[in-house]
Amino acid sequence: MSTRPFRADIVGSFLRPAALKAARQSHADGRLDAAGLRAAEDAAVADLVTKQADAGLLPATDGEFRRSWWHFDFFDFLEGVDIVELDHGIQFRGVQTKPRGVEISGPIRFDPAHPFLAHYSALQEAVGGSTGAVPKFTIPAPTVLDFRLEPDHIIAKEYDGRDAIVDDLVQAYRDALAAFYDAGARYLQLDDTAWAYLCSETELAKARERGIVTDGIAERYADVLNRVLAGKPDDLVVTTHVCRGNFRSTWISSGGYEPVAEQLLDVVDYDGYFLEYDSDRAGGFEPLRYLPQGDKAVVLGLVTSKSGEPEDPAAVKRRIDEAAAFAPLEQLALSPQCGFASTEEGNVLTEDEQWAKIRSVVDIAADVWR
Repeated sequence: MSTRPFRADIVGSFLRPAALKAARQSHADGRLDAAGLRAAEDAAVADLVTKQADAGLLPATDGEFRRSWWHFDFFDFLEGVDIVELDHGIQFRGVQTKPRGVEISGPIRFDPAHPFLAHYSALQEAVGGSTGAVPKFTIPAPTVLDFRLEPDHIIAKEYDGRDAIVDDLVQAYRDALAAFYDAGARYLQLDDTAWAYLCSETELAKARERGIVTDGIAERYADVLNRVLAGKPDDLVVTTHVCRGNFRSTWISSGGYEPVAEQLLDVVDYDGYFLEYDSDRAGGFEPLRYLPQGDKAVVLGLVTSKSGEPEDPAAVKRRIDEAAAFAPLEQLALSPQCGFASTEEGNVLTEDEQWAKIRSVVDIAADVWR
């Protein structure tokens, strides 16, 4: 298995510390300028990098501390894509997000001045050479934009319908990967809710209401992603995280990976897959049989980020053994099931509980893969 994903890895986001929340609120209120907010973010990221290393992690993320959303912040700075207010949010179990969505207003391009490039450079600087950590950076997958695009929200005259945006979307992402690589990135993760929703008949029905043709959609999405990944440098590791929804410790979809496993694990040219396996909503490990022998890895999300309740290490190890019946142990790894704060609100647990989860992942992985 490649050194990335690591045996003990992370999805990416962390709970925002109180000082950072206060700084963001002060900036929103006009009491703190952009430079002051950036300084607060830099300090929070530097502290987070240290805490990740102290917990025994080899990857280091910026916790997505500079974002409000795991996906909309990235999309908003693509040329031709706007984040607009809708009459509804995204419906989770018992709660709804702020009413935001994507709109295509012009030709889709990756802006070489996209602020996430500066965010990556700041993470790389915070990591430095002293911790031995590897900077890991997360962005949403292009399939997320397609899956969340609602009817009547392609207003650009350049595109006659949903299918017409694909070529430009693919090229924008190819340009994004090249720009991150040129900035020094060697470990990127494309976060993706679409694949999990393809495992849910309920979410597929909602997708059809949004004008998406769901017959053959897994094959179409595999083709889109492989076009994005085609020709990437050999030393650029690109993984994905498949998420069933993560907002204030709630979720959206249920369904095992079987409907998409062959396309996702065998056909798509990702280097690794972070798969949620913290509840029965993810089904069994049987779909892992589609993971081809070789360098690809599946990172088992067996430690939940949705609550502070600690897992029994022995139970986690038993589940890793169960997964190893369908995929080689040397191609498996361990992580939390999702990030701890896919939006700035964060999940319902404390920072101490968060770090206990991380240390548990590190300790269990050290025991399993000696």
